[in-house]
Amino acid sequence: MTHGDITHIDIPVSDMKAAAEFYSTLFGWQIAEIPGFEGYPMWQAPNGISGGGLAPRGEGFTQPRSYVEVDSIDETIARAQDAGASVAQPKQQITDTSWWAVIVDPDGNHIGLFEGVVGG
Repeated sequence: MTHGDITHIDIPVSDMKAAAEFYSTLFGWQIAEIPGFEGYPMWQAPNGISGGGLAPRGEGFTQPRSYVEVDSIDETIARAQDAGASVAQPKQQITDTSWWAVIVDPDGNHIGLFEGVVGG
């Protein structure tokens, strides 16, 4: 993926098993937990490209959130703040080679940021 591509979509759910059944039946998504990400089932669309995760619904996470691939989360956050955005979730490590964060645009939309590579 390159800077600016939508790379991942998280869907907040209250019941992981029920949500996995719903989305796999409705859309034909393959949904499975992968090693190292237990409790966070990943989904992949039939095109083999689109995907994301089913994540626990919680305060501040009640609507699906798209993640955008960026070259540098630090630089993107700085530019976003200069343009009127705020930070909902500071940069956090996912793996040795990947990180995520969440900004809030001037209209209040939460946008996830992703930098790096997961897996091999």
